[in-house]
Amino acid sequence: MIEGIPTSTHAPESSAVKYSASVMCANLGRLEEELEGLESAGCHELHFDVMDGHFVPNMTLGFDFIRTARRCCSLPCAAHLMIAKPEQYIDAFAKAGCVMITVHTEMCVHAPRTLSQIRELGLSPGIAINPCTPLSRIDYLLEYVDRVLVMTVDPGYAGQDIITNMFQKVERLKQIVVPRCPNVAIEVDGNINLPNAKRLVASGATILVLGTSSIFDGQHSPGESLTQFHRKLFLD
Repeated sequence: MIEGIPTSTHAPESSAVKYSASVMCANLGRLEEELEGLESAGCHELHFDVMDGHFVPNMTLGFDFIRTARRCCSLPCAAHLMIAKPEQYIDAFAKAGCVMITVHTEMCVHAPRTLSQIRELGLSPGIAINPCTPLSRIDYLLEYVDRVLVMTVDPGYAGQDIITNMFQKVERLKQIVVPRCPNVAIEVDGNINLPNAKRLVASGATILVLGTSSIFDGQHSPGESLTQFHRKLFLD
């Protein structure tokens, strides 16, 4: 189990950083084994990238897959909806077992209404923002959400290189969030390898979405990789 130990008096405490495992990167033939291993290693949640081939050029996980994952372990499920008209599917993802739903500001015509819809179902709402979308797009939404997800790559595919000015974007977001909504988490998704994770945590990220760049590398079990990732991030 991962222990929350700070590296120094100047570094963020590891207990303040959460790990969200990107299930689209898992070995689906060994899904139960991998998710059980992640739960035993101290992973905090499962991250489901839901894509419909419209907003992003890919199609991925849906309701049945989330239900399957829920039978494999007891980790909370967070849906990241990269889909057109997300407001039409909120109820369905709630019924599938998600306790957190994040929608993209680029796809929400009436974002406050959609985020309120998520909250009214007793779920945790989040807003996501693409790399080239200015932070001003979410300025009036912070009071509606529990997290802001900053995409550090263009969404759609795993294995991309990070867009380097996203470090500054996360730092700027922290400067906006902390005075106004200090309980809002800053989540990052895209090429979260160890060096990038260290810089992003230092910039203000508090939730790391981990995929092929970190825990699903195919060389070790995801649980073992998560333990090593945490140790190198905070303890080495």
